Amino acid sequence: MIRSQLLQAIGEENPGLRADEVEKVVDIFFDEITQRLAEGGRVELRGFGAFSTRHREAREGRNPRTGGKVHVPAKRVPYFKPGKEMRKRLNTDPE
Repeated sequence: MIRSQLLQAIGEENPGLRADEVEKVVDIFFDEITQRLAEGGRVELRGFGAFSTRHREAREGRNPRTGGKVHVPAKRVPYFKPGKEMRKRLNTDPE
């Protein structure tokens, strides 16, 4: 699913909202998650999962074209851990 499909699905489920209102809600939702992660926090959505960041150490990588060494600096990367309910739904056989 891409962003436009998400907006459309939310709009269909909530006919009382205009398209620009749906878009604003989705923008705020994603901006808040991003902001919290940027501050080093964690976002937990019960039944869905938890967003956090993980630290990756600096390392020496390789340029795939030249094979030369490249320094890759330390960084934080986003991490998602699915919740119990999501894992259960993903691993049940649809009938």
